[in-house]
Amino acid sequence: MRYEILSYHRENRVMTINLHDNGTSYADPAHVANELNELCHDIYPDPEIQVVVISLEQTGPPKKLNLSQTVLNTDPGRDNPLSWAGPVSKLDIPVIMSINGYALGQAMELALACDMRVASFDSFFGLPHINEDIIPWDGGTQRLSRLIGKSNTMEMILTGQTINGEEALRMGLINQLIEAETLLPKVMEMALKMADKGPIALKYTKEVVQKGMDLTMDQALNLEADLYFLLHTSLDRTEGIKAFQEKRKARFKGE
Repeated sequence: MRYEILSYHRENRVMTINLHDNGTSYADPAHVANELNELCHDIYPDPEIQVVVISLEQTGPPKKLNLSQTVLNTDPGRDNPLSWAGPVSKLDIPVIMSINGYALGQAMELALACDMRVASFDSFFGLPHINEDIIPWDGGTQRLSRLIGKSNTMEMILTGQTINGEEALRMGLINQLIEAETLLPKVMEMALKMADKGPIALKYTKEVVQKGMDLTMDQALNLEADLYFLLHTSLDRTEGIKAFQEKRKARFKGE
Protein backbone atom coordinates (compact mmCIF):
# COMPACT_ATOMS: atom_id res chain seq x y z
CA MET A 1 0.00 0.00 0.00
CA ARG A 2 1.20 3.51 -0.81
CA TYR A 3 0.97 5.78 2.24
CA GLU A 4 0.11 9.41 1.58
CA ILE A 5 -0.35 10.74 5.12
CA LEU A 6 1.60 8.37 7.34
CA SER A 7 5.26 7.53 6.96
CA TYR A 8 7.18 4.87 8.83
CA HIS A 9 10.62 3.39 9.33
CA ARG A 10 12.29 0.64 11.35
CA GLU A 11 15.28 0.89 13.64
CA ASN A 12 16.34 -2.45 15.07
CA ARG A 13 13.08 -3.88 16.43
CA VAL A 14 11.25 -0.57 16.75
CA MET A 15 8.70 0.61 14.19
CA THR A 16 8.15 4.37 14.11
CA ILE A 17 4.95 5.70 12.56
CA ASN A 18 4.89 9.41 11.75
CA LEU A 19 1.64 11.36 11.75
CA HIS A 20 2.81 14.86 10.91
CA ASP A 21 0.77 17.88 9.89
CA ASN A 22 0.80 18.18 6.12
CA GLY A 23 -2.40 20.14 5.71
CA THR A 24 -4.55 17.04 5.26
CA SER A 25 -4.05 14.85 8.33
CA TYR A 26 -7.03 16.16 10.24
CA ALA A 27 -9.10 17.15 7.22
CA ASP A 28 -9.29 13.54 6.03
CA PRO A 29 -9.61 11.33 9.14
CA ALA A 30 -10.91 8.39 7.09
CA HIS A 31 -7.66 8.34 5.13
CA VAL A 32 -5.64 8.36 8.35
CA ALA A 33 -7.78 5.53 9.73
CA ASN A 34 -7.30 3.43 6.61
CA GLU A 35 -3.53 3.84 6.63
CA LEU A 36 -3.28 3.15 10.37
CA ASN A 37 -5.35 0.02 9.95
CA GLU A 38 -3.14 -1.25 7.13
CA LEU A 39 0.08 -0.54 9.02
CA CYS A 40 -1.13 -2.16 12.24
CA HIS A 41 -2.36 -5.16 10.25
CA ASP A 42 1.20 -5.62 8.95
CA ILE A 43 2.83 -5.00 12.34
CA TYR A 44 0.73 -7.46 14.35
CA PRO A 45 2.15 -10.74 12.98
CA ASP A 46 5.71 -9.46 12.44
CA PRO A 47 8.03 -11.06 15.05
CA GLU A 48 10.80 -8.60 14.21
CA ILE A 49 8.81 -5.65 15.59
CA GLN A 50 8.73 -5.50 19.38
CA VAL A 51 7.86 -1.86 20.08
CA VAL A 52 5.91 0.77 18.14
CA VAL A 53 6.48 4.52 18.40
CA ILE A 54 3.83 6.88 17.02
CA SER A 55 5.19 10.37 16.43
CA LEU A 56 2.51 13.08 16.36
CA GLU A 57 3.63 16.48 15.11
CA GLN A 58 0.88 19.11 14.98
CA THR A 59 2.47 22.46 15.66
CA GLY A 60 -0.68 24.53 15.10
CA PRO A 61 -4.34 24.01 16.03
CA PRO A 62 -5.81 21.42 13.63
CA LYS A 63 -8.36 22.40 11.04
CA LYS A 64 -11.92 22.46 12.34
CA LEU A 65 -13.55 19.10 11.72
CA ASN A 66 -17.27 18.42 11.91
CA LEU A 67 -17.00 15.17 13.83
CA SER A 68 -20.73 14.54 13.73
CA GLN A 69 -20.58 14.30 9.94
CA THR A 70 -17.56 12.01 10.15
CA VAL A 71 -19.42 9.29 12.03
CA LEU A 72 -22.91 9.95 10.71
CA ASN A 73 -23.05 6.90 8.47
CA THR A 74 -21.16 4.38 10.57
CA ASP A 75 -21.37 2.74 13.97
CA PRO A 76 -18.80 4.15 16.41
CA GLY A 77 -16.80 1.54 18.29
CA ARG A 78 -13.68 -0.60 18.37
CA ASP A 79 -14.11 -1.90 14.80
CA ASN A 80 -15.27 1.37 13.29
CA PRO A 81 -13.49 1.79 9.92
CA LEU A 82 -12.97 5.48 10.79
CA SER A 83 -11.28 4.70 14.11
CA TRP A 84 -7.68 5.71 14.71
CA ALA A 85 -7.53 4.21 18.20
CA GLY A 86 -9.01 0.82 17.31
CA PRO A 87 -6.15 -0.59 15.19
CA VAL A 88 -3.53 0.62 17.68
CA SER A 89 -5.42 -0.75 20.69
CA LYS A 90 -5.32 -4.25 19.17
CA LEU A 91 -1.52 -4.39 19.02
CA ASP A 92 -0.14 -6.78 21.64
CA ILE A 93 3.26 -5.07 21.85
CA PRO A 94 4.15 -1.82 23.67
CA VAL A 95 3.12 1.38 21.88
CA ILE A 96 4.63 4.74 22.87
CA MET A 97 3.31 8.03 21.53
CA SER A 98 5.58 11.04 21.06
CA ILE A 99 3.48 14.22 21.05
CA ASN A 100 4.75 17.58 19.88
CA GLY A 101 2.00 20.16 19.53
CA TYR A 102 -1.75 19.68 19.53
CA ALA A 103 -3.38 16.34 20.38
CA LEU A 104 -7.05 17.26 20.10
CA GLY A 105 -10.13 15.24 19.24
CA GLN A 106 -9.32 12.02 17.46
CA ALA A 107 -5.57 12.59 17.83
CA MET A 108 -6.11 12.67 21.59
CA GLU A 109 -8.14 9.45 21.40
CA LEU A 110 -5.31 7.86 19.44
CA ALA A 111 -2.88 8.90 22.19
CA LEU A 112 -5.13 7.32 24.81
CA ALA A 113 -4.97 3.98 22.96
CA CYS A 114 -1.18 3.92 23.39
CA ASP A 115 0.55 2.41 26.41
CA MET A 116 2.71 5.44 27.17
CA ARG A 117 2.65 9.08 26.14
CA VAL A 118 5.65 11.41 26.14
CA ALA A 119 5.12 15.04 25.15
CA SER A 120 6.97 18.27 24.56
CA PHE A 121 6.47 21.39 26.67
CA ASP A 122 4.69 22.83 23.62
CA SER A 123 1.95 20.20 23.67
CA PHE A 124 -1.79 20.63 24.24
CA PHE A 125 -4.53 18.08 24.85
CA GLY A 126 -8.30 18.05 24.65
CA LEU A 127 -11.54 16.36 23.63
CA PRO A 128 -13.55 19.35 22.38
CA HIS A 129 -16.43 17.31 20.95
CA ILE A 130 -18.98 18.91 23.30
CA ASN A 131 -18.42 22.19 21.45
CA GLU A 132 -20.03 20.55 18.40
CA ASP A 133 -22.83 19.04 20.50
CA ILE A 134 -21.48 15.48 20.35
CA ILE A 135 -19.37 13.24 22.58
CA PRO A 136 -16.03 11.50 21.94
CA TRP A 137 -16.66 8.33 19.94
CA ASP A 138 -13.21 6.76 19.38
CA GLY A 139 -12.77 5.47 22.93
CA GLY A 140 -12.11 8.83 24.57
CA THR A 141 -14.72 8.65 27.33
CA GLN A 142 -13.59 5.21 28.49
CA ARG A 143 -9.83 5.34 28.08
CA LEU A 144 -9.47 8.83 29.55
CA SER A 145 -11.48 7.99 32.67
CA ARG A 146 -9.39 4.86 33.26
CA LEU A 147 -6.26 6.96 32.97
CA ILE A 148 -6.97 10.15 34.93
CA GLY A 149 -10.10 9.28 36.91
CA LYS A 150 -13.77 10.22 36.69
CA SER A 151 -13.61 13.79 38.01
CA ASN A 152 -10.81 14.98 35.74
CA THR A 153 -12.41 13.24 32.76
CA MET A 154 -15.81 14.81 33.38
CA GLU A 155 -14.24 18.26 33.63
CA MET A 156 -12.22 17.89 30.43
CA ILE A 157 -15.05 16.49 28.31
CA LEU A 158 -17.97 18.52 29.68
CA THR A 159 -16.13 21.83 29.32
CA GLY A 160 -14.36 20.94 26.08
CA GLN A 161 -11.25 22.55 27.53
CA THR A 162 -7.72 22.23 26.20
CA ILE A 163 -4.94 21.64 28.73
CA ASN A 164 -1.20 22.16 28.38
CA GLY A 165 1.57 19.65 28.91
CA GLU A 166 2.22 20.60 32.52
CA GLU A 167 -1.41 20.00 33.47
CA ALA A 168 -1.47 16.75 31.48
CA LEU A 169 1.56 15.54 33.41
CA ARG A 170 0.00 16.50 36.74
CA MET A 171 -3.15 14.54 35.89
CA GLY A 172 -1.21 11.47 34.81
CA LEU A 173 -2.33 11.79 31.19
CA ILE A 174 1.29 11.71 29.98
CA ASN A 175 4.39 10.00 31.37
CA GLN A 176 7.01 12.66 30.74
CA LEU A 177 7.52 16.21 29.48
CA ILE A 178 10.63 16.80 27.35
CA GLU A 179 12.00 19.70 25.34
CA ALA A 180 10.76 19.52 21.74
CA GLU A 181 14.27 19.33 20.30
CA THR A 182 15.08 16.12 22.17
CA LEU A 183 11.59 14.61 22.35
CA LEU A 184 11.75 11.96 19.62
CA PRO A 185 15.37 10.92 20.35
CA LYS A 186 14.43 10.39 24.01
CA VAL A 187 11.35 8.38 23.07
CA MET A 188 13.41 6.28 20.67
CA GLU A 189 15.97 5.67 23.41
CA MET A 190 13.16 4.39 25.63
CA ALA A 191 11.72 2.22 22.85
CA LEU A 192 15.08 0.69 21.94
CA LYS A 193 15.69 -0.14 25.59
CA MET A 194 12.33 -1.95 25.69
CA ALA A 195 13.07 -3.75 22.43
CA ASP A 196 16.14 -5.32 24.07
CA LYS A 197 13.88 -7.15 26.52
CA GLY A 198 12.31 -10.53 25.93
CA PRO A 199 9.40 -10.16 23.46
CA ILE A 200 7.21 -12.67 25.30
CA ALA A 201 7.72 -10.88 28.62
CA LEU A 202 6.85 -7.56 26.95
CA LYS A 203 3.60 -8.97 25.57
CA TYR A 204 2.64 -10.71 28.81
CA THR A 205 3.28 -7.54 30.81
CA LYS A 206 1.00 -5.53 28.53
CA GLU A 207 -1.65 -8.24 28.61
CA VAL A 208 -1.80 -8.62 32.38
CA VAL A 209 -1.83 -4.88 33.08
CA GLN A 210 -4.53 -4.16 30.51
CA LYS A 211 -6.78 -7.13 31.22
CA GLY A 212 -6.27 -6.86 34.96
CA MET A 213 -7.93 -3.45 35.04
CA ASP A 214 -11.24 -5.04 34.04
CA LEU A 215 -10.98 -8.01 36.44
CA THR A 216 -11.45 -8.42 40.15
CA MET A 217 -8.24 -8.38 42.18
CA ASP A 218 -8.33 -12.16 42.64
CA GLN A 219 -8.90 -12.74 38.93
CA ALA A 220 -6.12 -10.34 38.01
CA LEU A 221 -3.67 -11.96 40.41
CA ASN A 222 -4.52 -15.38 38.98
CA LEU A 223 -3.86 -14.09 35.47
CA GLU A 224 -0.55 -12.65 36.62
CA ALA A 225 0.45 -15.99 38.17
CA ASP A 226 -0.62 -17.94 35.06
CA LEU A 227 1.45 -15.77 32.73
CA TYR A 228 4.40 -15.78 35.12
CA PHE A 229 4.56 -19.56 35.19
CA LEU A 230 3.85 -19.82 31.46
CA LEU A 231 6.81 -17.54 30.77
CA HIS A 232 9.05 -19.99 32.64
CA THR A 233 8.34 -22.59 29.96
CA SER A 234 9.77 -20.39 27.19
CA LEU A 235 13.20 -20.72 25.60
CA ASP A 236 13.69 -16.98 26.17
CA ARG A 237 13.48 -17.51 29.92
CA THR A 238 16.18 -20.18 29.68
CA GLU A 239 18.30 -17.83 27.58
CA GLY A 240 17.82 -15.03 30.12
CA ILE A 241 19.10 -17.21 32.96
CA LYS A 242 22.02 -18.47 30.88
CA ALA A 243 23.00 -14.94 29.81
CA PHE A 244 22.93 -13.77 33.43
CA GLN A 245 25.15 -16.64 34.51
CA GLU A 246 27.58 -16.02 31.65
CA LYS A 247 27.50 -12.24 32.22
CA ARG A 248 26.54 -11.41 28.65
CA LYS A 249 23.64 -9.75 26.85
CA ALA A 250 20.69 -12.08 26.34
CA ARG A 251 19.70 -12.99 22.78
CA PHE A 252 15.92 -13.28 22.97
CA LYS A 253 14.03 -14.81 20.04
CA GLY A 254 10.43 -14.70 21.20
CA GLU A 255 10.29 -18.48 21.69
